[in-house]
Amino acid sequence: MKNLSLKLEDNIFQETESILGKLHTNRNRYINEALEFYNKLQKRRLLAKQLAKESKLVADESLSVLKEFEALEDEA
Repeated sequence: MKNLSLKLEDNIFQETESILGKLHTNRNRYINEALEFYNKLQKRRLLAKQLAKESKLVADESLSVLKEFEALEDEA
């Protein structure tokens, strides 16, 4: 396990402390779970962005191939 020094904005710290009191969990566990959740969210966003980019590349190529087929049909 790694040690980490962390500076939080006062309002985020106060809100976190309030929630921790209601959940009866420790700060370290809560922050670990929050970061794990946020990492998964960011991975999904990155994956969606990559998928959109690759879909556009495939779409452009598909249109190019379709135009070539249409040109062949016109020649026949």
